[in-house]
Amino acid sequence: LNSTLFNKLSEGELNDFRATNIGFVFQNFHLVSYLNALENVMLPAKVCKVKDPKQKAIELLESVKLSHRLDHLPAQLSGGEKQRVAIARALIHNPQIILADEPSGSLDEETGNAVMDTLFELVKKNNISLILVTHSKEVAQRCEKIYTLKHGKLES
Repeated sequence: LNSTLFNKLSEGELNDFRATNIGFVFQNFHLVSYLNALENVMLPAKVCKVKDPKQKAIELLESVKLSHRLDHLPAQLSGGEKQRVAIARALIHNPQIILADEPSGSLDEETGNAVMDTLFELVKKNNISLILVTHSKEVAQRCEKIYTLKHGKLES
């Protein structure tokens, strides 16, 4: 990762790099409505060639305290549960980086804080770099480095 020259990679190589090294967590979860929680977590594993994806997905859902919701469809989950499924899905292929776009933005404050606790705990436990976009000053204060976008310019 440190020596990768991204401008030298072909489109296919960039796609492979993203699939192997980056996990994504979105504000609105982006779960597949007709797949249950377990299947949603396993979905990227097929593309990323994860060994024993079902067992890994079960372990990840246990780590986000959802082992009792494996068979539930997204419509049967609360917002916080959907986001925890999305976090587990982002971790299925052992990424080096997670990109998170307002991961607590569509949740109430209490649920959002619980989801962020889970995300920060798993990132630390798995030694993953987290790039987080948020409007929440409280969430931002939990990060090691903070950059602010002002009038289209990034400031540290």
